This record gives sequence, C-alpha cells and structure tokens, in this order.
Amino acid sequence: MPVGLLGRKIGMTQVYEAAGNVVPVTVLELGPCPVLQVRTVERDGYEAVQIGFGDKPRRLATRSERGHVAEISSKRRKARTESGVALLEKAGCEPQRFVREFRVDGEGCGLAVGEVLTVSHFAEVPHVDVVATSKGRGTAGVMKRHNFSGQRASHGVKKVHRHPGSIGQSADPSRVLKGTRMAGQYGNAQVTIRNLRVVRIDEEAGLMLVHGAVPGPTGGYVLVRPTNKKD
Repeated sequence: MPVGLLGRKIGMTQVYEAAGNVVPVTVLELGPCPVLQVRTVERDGYEAVQIGFGDKPRRLATRSERGHVAEISSKRRKARTESGVALLEKAGCEPQRFVREFRVDGEGCGLAVGEVLTVSHFAEVPHVDVVATSKGRGTAGVMKRHNFSGQRASHGVKKVHRHPGSIGQSADPSRVLKGTRMAGQYGNAQVTIRNLRVVRIDEEAGLMLVHGAVPGPTGGYVLVRPTNKKD
C-alpha cells in the first residue's frame, strides 16, 4: 500500500460514469511530492516518510527551509563532518510549501530521499481518506454553529430569540459540564473525510477525481491517503 500524497483542491464538477450515471466529484491536484526525509527507528525512534508539495521560491524561503532540502555550508555542518558524524541525505529539490509525514510499518517503505511521488501511486487504490482544513467562519452563535432552534418567538421572550438558553443545573453539580455546546469559533479545523471512492485518475495532469465533497476552499491544501476503513 503506497504512502499518501499532498496536493490542493481544484474545485467540484460532475462526470459521467460508464453506466451513464452523473456523479459529483471533487478535483484534486496531487504531486509531484519529493521525499524529503525517511525516518528510521534507529535514528528517530519511529518509521515514517516525510514528503513535500509546492515549490517555494528561494527568495521567500528561510535558511532553515533551504537547508532542509539542500546542502548549505555552515560551521556546524563542517564541525560535524570533521568529527565523523554521518549527515542526513538531502533531497536536492526546491523548498516546499506544504510538508507532512506518513507513518509506515516496520517492514520499511522502500522509498529513498529525493524520490518523487506522483498520482500514479494511487492507480490501484479504490478508496481514499482526504484530510483538509475546513473554511473558517469566524465566531458564530449556537444557531449557526450547532444548528440550535433558538428561543420561542412568543409573548414574554424579549430579545433573546437566538440565545442558547440554559447551560447547566442549579445546585447539583453547580457547574457547567465540559463539552457543552456554545457560541465560539466555527470552522478552520482539521476535517477527515473517510472512504471516498476514486472515480478517475489523470496521470498526465496529476489529477484525482473523488466522489463527493472535500473540506476547505478552492486552492486549499489537502492530504490524501489510502483508507483503512473496512466495508
């Protein structure tokens, strides 16, 4: 099973299947994703693959971002080399805008630093999980945030029609329970949509079409991985 890929959301459209059915799909641009680092148990305590997406101009990248993907001379690097310390291999690519890690099993991933992953790695994957950040809607009340019905619009209810009402008990337990739904920040949170069916893959354009909607705005970053949900 391949590791996941990084990309961005292009938008939604609809396509015809072979049976003639029209299905709504979300178009995702995935890759190319260079392998930046390969974590090992001996060095890092766990096994994972770190990949990136989206080249960042060098003039906008910090020195640490450039040094993460390419060799940059420094006093520390020179001292470690002279002392015989094995330095990490660099990918030799441009600094990346979106970087994430994927855990792998104990048998290893078979990937090397500098290798480039494309959407073709999902050619045999029927369903995927998509992780994205939902649209931020700012501070919202309980009716918009939690779909509360609000107070009654009858005689005696004065200017509290959109209020939440009671939030707890009186003497026992004399406190507000944790997790009580109230007004607050709505959206701008990580959301995972599981078990989306892969409708089509365009390897030349680096596009994947998945059945259904994906969180986030058009152009937002997404993380796609093979689903572990069993039917």
